[in-house]
Amino acid sequence: MYQNTNLTLQMFLEEISGIADKEYQLRVWIQGKGPECDDFDEAVCRYSNAANCIFEEYVECWISDVQMDLVTKFHEEYKKFWEENDLPQLFIDTLEWTKITLMAKEVLRVFNNQAKHVKNKVE
Repeated sequence: MYQNTNLTLQMFLEEISGIADKEYQLRVWIQGKGPECDDFDEAVCRYSNAANCIFEEYVECWISDVQMDLVTKFHEEYKKFWEENDLPQLFIDTLEWTKITLMAKEVLRVFNNQAKHVKNKVE
């Protein structure tokens, strides 16, 4: 179970990292340059699956109440955004998307030490 919860958290943080990385989004989602093959819809699906696991297993993943509060706030904002937007070419430079990427960076910051711990345990 320890391995699974570490993988759950690692997968979630990887998805958050992609949401926080505008250079990646411009290169892959907008310009279609690889080596990755990805788009906004796929990113939303992967994030949603990872988030569902986190919400179900956050205690087992050693996520604190403070971290979970931030994840919940991020999730609510991101979900509201993806329900209203689907073409990154139209939103990539908007203030609303910038807010989402900054919130994702804040989630990563709050999980920074834990993310390093999880990565080391999984490898």
